[in-house]
Amino acid sequence: MIQTVVYIALICVAVAMITLLYRVIKGPTLPDRIVALDALGVNIVAMVALVCIALDTNAFLEVILLFGILAFIGTVAFSKYLEKGVIIENDRNS
Repeated sequence: MIQTVVYIALICVAVAMITLLYRVIKGPTLPDRIVALDALGVNIVAMVALVCIALDTNAFLEVILLFGILAFIGTVAFSKYLEKGVIIENDRNS
């Protein structure tokens, strides 16, 4: 019973990832693309978690943490780039 639910959830997340990939490629504005890329990162975390449940293992839990951290850092970096035009500022006076 639980395996069926996990497989249905995997299919739903895969469909969501395909639609988000479309939004990343065809998004009307750059902020829309960044939000879709962040949501894609969250869906990757969900996909790996569902695979862990389906395989009945906890071997991929570190991968979930890594993807979560990288998705967060990427979103922050893109947002800072949109706001200021640079990611790392070299001005030490401010």
